[in-house]
Amino acid sequence: MDTATSAASARQDRAQQEDARQERARQDPFRPHRVVVLALDGALPFELGIPHRIFGRPRDARGRRLYEVVTCSIRPPGPVQTDADFAIQVEHGPEALATADTVVVPASYELGPVFEQGVLTDDLAAALAHIRPGTRLTSICTGVYVLAAAGYLDGRPATTHWADAERFQKLFPKIEVDPDVLFIDDGDVLTSAGVAAGIDLCLHIVRRDHGTAIANEVARRTVVPPHRDGGQAQYIHRPVPDPQQASTTTARAWALGRLHEPIQLRDMADQESMSVRTFTRRFREEVGVSPGQWLTQQRVERARHLLESTDLSVDQVARDAGFGTAQSMRQHLQTALGVTPTSYRRTFRAGSRDDVRAHGGT
Repeated sequence: MDTATSAASARQDRAQQEDARQERARQDPFRPHRVVVLALDGALPFELGIPHRIFGRPRDARGRRLYEVVTCSIRPPGPVQTDADFAIQVEHGPEALATADTVVVPASYELGPVFEQGVLTDDLAAALAHIRPGTRLTSICTGVYVLAAAGYLDGRPATTHWADAERFQKLFPKIEVDPDVLFIDDGDVLTSAGVAAGIDLCLHIVRRDHGTAIANEVARRTVVPPHRDGGQAQYIHRPVPDPQQASTTTARAWALGRLHEPIQLRDMADQESMSVRTFTRRFREEVGVSPGQWLTQQRVERARHLLESTDLSVDQVARDAGFGTAQSMRQHLQTALGVTPTSYRRTFRAGSRDDVRAHGGT
C-alpha cells in the first residue's frame, strides 16, 4: 500500500470512528458527554484542573450538564503525587477509561521512559488498552508524549510546548510537529501547547461540540478570552546572539542604536571595514541568519517592547522600530508572531490607566 492510499485509509477510519462516537451520543441524547482525565504521577495541578474547570461549566437550556468529568489514574483508586508539595486522592482506576467519550492526558514531569525513550511503561500501556475505539483523545502540553508513545499520532500533525518541540520531533519522527500553534484539531485526536493552551483547546472542543454561544459563556465565567489570536511564537523570547569573539559585534551595536533609521548592508559592512560579501558571510557564520533577517528580528523585538511598555500609537511604533509604516509593521509581526500589533498590545499591555479602569483596578 502506497503512502497516499494509506493516508486515505487512515482518514476514512478516523471518519468512521467519529461517526460511531456521534451515533452513541444520538442514541442517548440526554447522557452527558463523559470526559476522563488521566492523572499521572508528577502531574501539574494547573493543567490537571483545566478540563474540570472548562468542561464542568457548560449546561443546556434545561440546566443539565453537557459534560461529566471524572479523574482516574493508571493504578487502583488512591493518591497520585503531583509536581507540587501535595498529592491528590483519585477515586477511579484505569477502568474508567473504558467509559470515556473523550480522554484528556495533562502534562506530567515524571513520564520516565515515555519522555526519555518514547515507549510506554507496562502499567500505562495496560491502562490505555481500556480506551474504546472511536474515543476522542486529547493532550495538554507534554501529555502528548503519552499519545505519541502509544502510536496514536503516527503520520498525524501534533503540537506541544515550544520548548519541547524539537526534542519531541526527534523522538517521534513519524509525527508532523508544529511548534508555533496553540493547539491542533485532527478530528478524533487533539493536542495543545503548554500550560494555558490547554484552556484554548478545551474551549475549542466545547465550541466544536455545542457552538460558539456556549463556549463564549464558559470563557466569560472563566475570565479568559474565548479565542486567542496567534500561536506560540509570540511567547518565545529570542535573545540576540553574542559570540565571545565575534567580528561583527561593532556593526550590530551600531545598527541597534539606529533601528529607527534606514540601514543599508553597505553601512553595516563599513563599520567593520569589510567588503559586503565578506561581512555577509561572517555575519551569517556568527549570528546564524543574514544581516537583513537579523535587522527584521531586531525591529520586531523593538516593536514588541514599545507595544508592551508605551502608549505610542501604532504608526509611531512602526516609525520608531524602523518599519516606516504601520502596514509594513503589521505584515512583519503577522509573519513573525502570528498576530497584529493591536492584538499583541491587547495581550501584553498591562500599564495603561484605561486598562486598569476597565478591569476594576485603581
